[in-house]
Amino acid sequence: MKPITCLLYSAALVAATPGRAQQVQDAPPDDIIVTGEKSNRTLQQTATSVAVTTPERISQENILTVQDIYDRTANVSATYGASGFTIRGINNQGVGAGGNADTATVYVDGAPIPRQALFGGPTDLWDVEQVEVLRGPQSTIQGLNALAGAVVLTTRDASPSDYSADGRVLWTNRDERTFSAAAGGPLIRDELGIRLSAERRADRGLIRNVTRGGYDDKLTLLNLRGKLHWTPQALPGLDVRASFNRVRRDGGYLFEYANLTTPDFYDHRQSTNDQRNRGYIRSDIAVLNIGYEIAPRLRLSSVTSFNRTATLALADGDGTAADLQYINNDSRYRTWTQEMRLNFDGERLSGLAGAWVYRRSGELAANSRVNIVTPVATIAQLLQGGGVPATSARQIAARYANALPQIPVLYIADQPMLVRNAALFGDARFRLTDRFSLLGGFRYDHEDNRYGAETIATFNGTLPAPTDFGAAGTPLNGAVTAINRGVLALVAQAASARADNARRFDALLPKAGISMEWTPDLTTSFTVQRAYRSGGSSQNIARARLVAYNPEYSWNYEGALRSRWLNGRLTVNANVFYVDWRNQQTNAFFGLNSYDYNTVNAGKSHLYGGEIEVLGRVKRQFDAYLSAGHVRTRFDRFSLPAGATSIVELAGTQFPYAPRWTLAGGLNARAGAITGNVNANYRSGVYTDVGTTQGQSRLPGRTVVNARIGYDAGQWTVFVFARNLLDADYLQYRTLDGRRGILGDPQTLGAGLEMHL
Repeated sequence: MKPITCLLYSAALVAATPGRAQQVQDAPPDDIIVTGEKSNRTLQQTATSVAVTTPERISQENILTVQDIYDRTANVSATYGASGFTIRGINNQGVGAGGNADTATVYVDGAPIPRQALFGGPTDLWDVEQVEVLRGPQSTIQGLNALAGAVVLTTRDASPSDYSADGRVLWTNRDERTFSAAAGGPLIRDELGIRLSAERRADRGLIRNVTRGGYDDKLTLLNLRGKLHWTPQALPGLDVRASFNRVRRDGGYLFEYANLTTPDFYDHRQSTNDQRNRGYIRSDIAVLNIGYEIAPRLRLSSVTSFNRTATLALADGDGTAADLQYINNDSRYRTWTQEMRLNFDGERLSGLAGAWVYRRSGELAANSRVNIVTPVATIAQLLQGGGVPATSARQIAARYANALPQIPVLYIADQPMLVRNAALFGDARFRLTDRFSLLGGFRYDHEDNRYGAETIATFNGTLPAPTDFGAAGTPLNGAVTAINRGVLALVAQAASARADNARRFDALLPKAGISMEWTPDLTTSFTVQRAYRSGGSSQNIARARLVAYNPEYSWNYEGALRSRWLNGRLTVNANVFYVDWRNQQTNAFFGLNSYDYNTVNAGKSHLYGGEIEVLGRVKRQFDAYLSAGHVRTRFDRFSLPAGATSIVELAGTQFPYAPRWTLAGGLNARAGAITGNVNANYRSGVYTDVGTTQGQSRLPGRTVVNARIGYDAGQWTVFVFARNLLDADYLQYRTLDGRRGILGDPQTLGAGLEMHL
């Protein structure tokens, strides 16, 4: 079905219009509060492009994880399985495959989540108050790792005054079972409240392993959370919130391949891995938020977070029934943050000023068996250097590669890291008149980072016998003997004793703009700000050395429209943007083999586009919402350093996983106790790779329709739902040889029961 037809079938385009979860249904738009910028400004006052998903929408559409939200938000898209996302075409890990810092961060109750844990657990949405996706740079407010934007999850608070309990059971025809519960209330009436929540998910999986048996993507997940809220009557104005979140996940790898050679592979998903593909996550997040109202319009806040995350990723590197390659990556990170903030809200001047400290430490330990394609060109060059004629050298190298097409290597590595960041920041609005305001902000950011590496690389196979090429003493026998020594030396070159690089960076990130309130229902604004992604050090595995690279910067120009129509029943919001991005961190290859690469500052690019979001309400019986996003991305220049041999040319190409169009739409209706929802989302075609040959990796666009219908009896609701109602077949990734791919979710039918007391 064509995308536009699907959208008409769904009756509207979907929009996640910003707002507090509890206010979206009934409050007028000028009372909607945006919390992600830490100023609690109304929607009409917020120039940033922000989309908020409310508890009502989470329930209406059976949204379980933050990955579901990526697919339903304008100019936001999932990437490689559940491993990441793009905001306005920018991957959260960078667009040139280089660099260690992120371009976007996911926060849970103020705690930044390491990218290694984003594919499960901490970002599930049970008992979540709201999810905000801030599109565009958040360098002034969020600082570290926010060049593209930020995703902010806020869980439901404990109540010191009211008791409540919630429960949910979901089951599907795909053998998914989800059990969720939450309850809380006052421990000391009007002073101290508590809330406890738990969710257990169990999923049989979809990809049947025909070699080992069972399902590669089988999942079990336990998410536990406790929150306290203290408002002591003896200290009026003091507000203390404390939370602890524990996640234990045992499931498939962050992405799972299915064989595309299987007949009717969408309906018969199979794999042939001889080794387990698993992803384990252990995450503990603690947050302490203390606020004190010094005066009616002056508030002092302290936010402290600690996050301990461990992930173990196991994968069959070759995807076949043969025991050829195996990936074992064990990462452990600890992140501590402290923020002090003063919010002020005067008649003319409003905003915030604050200080931030961040410390992240940890390491990645690898213990893997990998195969390196035998470098024919390198071998031929070495033979020529030894006096062998060019034609003979190429023939000998090709014959050798036929006998040893891949070099098996046992690779053990330890990569410790330490990042310390401190910043001063401010963001303010000054009303020159009742209608015209000046916007401004800054962040002075200082970072110290240290990256290290220690590697052990050993040949893990059998070398070709020189006697198979020629008798002892013959030139051919001698050439093969020399090649064998060269192969062993090539592997040994990848081993290194522990070494580290320490880098230090300072950045001033200004922001300026204007805002005009033409009428109480129409506001426009324009802002300019600088964004930043820090530099660091990357390991060249083949040469076993650390190579430094520098920061990258972007200038971002953005216009915003905020408007209400029909006495507040219709909200229309839009943002347009242009980004000039320089000194981009990309990977460059240097010729020894496929692992001879490291990060360099070689890219320059630009992007532009916009989002429009519409929400319409007709009493309480009907509401429709829509969003559309458009982005154009382009690498303008790719200037490699001396010695680089990269054949991948980025100039003139687009960013990977940057759909030009993202559309979504839905409507909700109610007739007495009967409730219904239908929604659809469309993503245009994307490239999954970079370079001038990226056309070979293009995936077509896809449209996914979802629906739910239920009976709401007040304290309980029973419902049925469908994900991918029209059973659209689509790919999220396909390997270059076309034999394996990541498949989109199939049609899934289910039922559920919710209780609210």
